[in-house]
Amino acid sequence: MKQATVQPHQEFETSLLHRIANSDRYKMYQEAFRAATGLPLRLVSADPDGWCLDDQNINRSPFCEELNLCNSACGACVETNRRLMKDAEVNGPTACHCFAGLCATAVPIKMGAAVIGYLKTGQVFSQTPSEETFENLLAAIGHKTLTKTARAQLKKAYMQTQFVEPLRYQSMVTLLQSFAEQLTEHAESLAIIEEGSEPTAIAKARKFIHANLDQPLPLGRVARQAGLSESHFCRLFKDSAGLTLTDYVNRCRIDWAKRELLKPEARISEIAFLIGYQSLSQFNRSFARIVGLSPTLHRRLQLERAAS
Repeated sequence: MKQATVQPHQEFETSLLHRIANSDRYKMYQEAFRAATGLPLRLVSADPDGWCLDDQNINRSPFCEELNLCNSACGACVETNRRLMKDAEVNGPTACHCFAGLCATAVPIKMGAAVIGYLKTGQVFSQTPSEETFENLLAAIGHKTLTKTARAQLKKAYMQTQFVEPLRYQSMVTLLQSFAEQLTEHAESLAIIEEGSEPTAIAKARKFIHANLDQPLPLGRVARQAGLSESHFCRLFKDSAGLTLTDYVNRCRIDWAKRELLKPEARISEIAFLIGYQSLSQFNRSFARIVGLSPTLHRRLQLERAAS
């Protein structure tokens, strides 16, 4: 299978998320949230296919570990989290339940219009686990495949899984929303700090682009934000990003459009103007060139996939 090409703007966002995850601010809040709530907290990338349980032991659910349906997470869990992250990308903070009744929540972190990652918590029950609900779970996973010992261990982990009353859980999510807003500001600060081979001026330009995708972004305006002449900026940006300014902006806007297209009620013409295009025809041409499909066909295929 041919691997998807990672675009420079995606590399930038991935690098930025990595720097946030290793910052003292995030680590301090992560420890405080865990101590105050008893819930796990992880920072994950915006790639729904890259999700895995095996990041930190403290984030793992003993009950999920006992299910032990694959090396990282059971197929049903992976699919649940994929849907959760896609919904949160479109609708903001989102909660869902897996087939076993565990609740999970994803809160997006943005850089301008782009979602660069999610704060995730959960792995708790929203109702007290009982003998009846455990028997229903066994029926769902096929209890005949479990040994007597495995069944006993699974039941023990199930009964010991934390129950959090829904209103209290929502208060915890509200804390995450507030922290996500702080991390957004932190991301903007980190984006202008030189790291590796990227000049500070280009990092400033990227920050400005991501924060103003819905506005006209002519060369002169972006170059001024970077503190460079237009000719110098063009050469430096192409060398750093691997794309011209126009191509980079178009790809950022099309990524935004993909999220908006998941909202069935949103008209394509409204999306085009929302994300900064001056005409519907211009948007359609850019979308088809970058994605390989028209916005209408892309939306239909994605909604059909979500419904299947």
